[in-house]
Amino acid sequence: MEEDVGPRPASDAASQLAAEDLTRLSQFELDNRIRMLQLEIARVEQHRTRYSQQRSAAEALFAKKNED
Repeated sequence: MEEDVGPRPASDAASQLAAEDLTRLSQFELDNRIRMLQLEIARVEQHRTRYSQQRSAAEALFAKKNED
């Protein structure tokens, strides 16, 4: 498994969000947007934690096999 390194493609969802004009949004809409982004950040962090745990488990398994 290789880590992604380098710039994100312009079609990346985060890049598209960053390019949006926020001046048209009301304070209520901005608050909702912030809440949704916070939920998405939490979801991505949970996924990253699970990925890291799975990777560590796989590395430990293969390290044991290489020791034998």
